[in-house]
Amino acid sequence: MQQHDLIDVFIAPLEGSRIEYMITGSVAATIYGEPRLTHDIDLVIALRAADIPKFSSLFPATDFYCPPQEVLRIETSRKTFAHFNLIHHDTGYKADMYPLTGEPLHAWGFENRRRIPLKAELQIWVAPPEYVIVRKLQYFKEGGSQKHLSDIRKIIDSPESTIDSTQLERWIVLKGVQKEWALAGGYEER
Repeated sequence: MQQHDLIDVFIAPLEGSRIEYMITGSVAATIYGEPRLTHDIDLVIALRAADIPKFSSLFPATDFYCPPQEVLRIETSRKTFAHFNLIHHDTGYKADMYPLTGEPLHAWGFENRRRIPLKAELQIWVAPPEYVIVRKLQYFKEGGSQKHLSDIRKIIDSPESTIDSTQLERWIVLKGVQKEWALAGGYEER
């Protein structure tokens, strides 16, 4: 399964490094909902300046495009909109990396992330479903792609879904995505 390939390429190295992360985006949505194809993985990562050399060594230039360490320092020092990409040369798989900064939703998601067994020898950190839903609503608001609404519906409809509706409602209001939530099949706009 392609999801496992993305995990092997990007998560397995992080697991052994003590650099904390959480999976978000479409890979998290497939874990909570229904699988779909994707060639990228979204990660929120707690990358401190002291960890940058170690991080770069996990994703060597022979196998990956990894931004220069100076770019990583700049991105990890941003208060908002911090972002960089990793690209695996052999597969073309991409990781969108969002350094953990002062963004409250990221901080809440990180505090409430879940440890999920994926394989016998590997457990992964995944953002809570409430976080995934709110971020998907934000992405839909920004770009209008129906795949985000579809992912949300699959998370909500999943029989294994354990969503804290109080937290979800709180973040929907805080992030101003009530209209998008109604379009996704959530509550009717009030």
